[in-house]
Amino acid sequence: MKSQHSHRLRRSLLFMPGDSTRKIEKATTLGADSIIADLEDAVALSQKQAARETVVACFARLDFGPSERLIRINPASTAQWEDDLAQTVAAWPDGYVLPKTQSAAEVQAVSQRLSALEKAHGLEPESLRLLVQIETGMGVLRAGEIAGADARVDALLFGAEDLASDMGAQRSREGWEIFYARGAVVTAAAAYGLPAIDTVYLELADTEGLATECHLVRGLGFSGKLAVHPRQVEVINRAFSPTAAEIAQAQRLIDAFESQQSAGTGVFEMDGKMIDMPVVLAARKVLAANR
Repeated sequence: MKSQHSHRLRRSLLFMPGDSTRKIEKATTLGADSIIADLEDAVALSQKQAARETVVACFARLDFGPSERLIRINPASTAQWEDDLAQTVAAWPDGYVLPKTQSAAEVQAVSQRLSALEKAHGLEPESLRLLVQIETGMGVLRAGEIAGADARVDALLFGAEDLASDMGAQRSREGWEIFYARGAVVTAAAAYGLPAIDTVYLELADTEGLATECHLVRGLGFSGKLAVHPRQVEVINRAFSPTAAEIAQAQRLIDAFESQQSAGTGVFEMDGKMIDMPVVLAARKVLAANR
């Protein structure tokens, strides 16, 4: 099932604890493309109910501007996720983040529950989007079936910390221990026409290292990155936006391609490189990302 995803700009997706009104308020001022109010890892078990109530109150009161309003629920393998949905759908979020996704069946169960809630609350069918987080060995192995599980799926998010724990791997700056998983997630996303969003960067003071990692994963095919601290948002937004030079070069290439097409030429040479359709499509993506 090929998802009709929303084509939203999602370079930076910032997590904020769902039980902190102050932090959710702060998030609305930071320029993040998406704000994720977290009901999962950031919230103690004893605070789940309070967090739901806080998120609903904040979403009703605060102006998020152009930022997407998302809620991360608890995993479909837990007892909390149905209450998470039922008690927060009245906040009318743009969508939900489903963590630690292990199978297509989990995605479909959550989607079916959302369909019932949309109907009950008079919302447009499939208006609540699902961003699915892959962060376990089983999730990586089933990334393709998860990506294609339901038309509501809008993006794949990669979570390296839980995956490394699941694998018994040690996280490193180079990231070779998660290299295969990153490739699996971005490939599955591409197969179903979805954006892939990379994992969090936990060295909060190391903005240079964050920028380096952003450029690495952008080269792998990721279109954005999860953030866990306000200072990371600007770095991520900048890294996943095309530079003026990249935009100019892409436009030049498209102009040359259209000129060659008019002349009846398919493949041609420009700046000593062969230009064919995959290169042209890549240039079009650069221009699209600038709109």
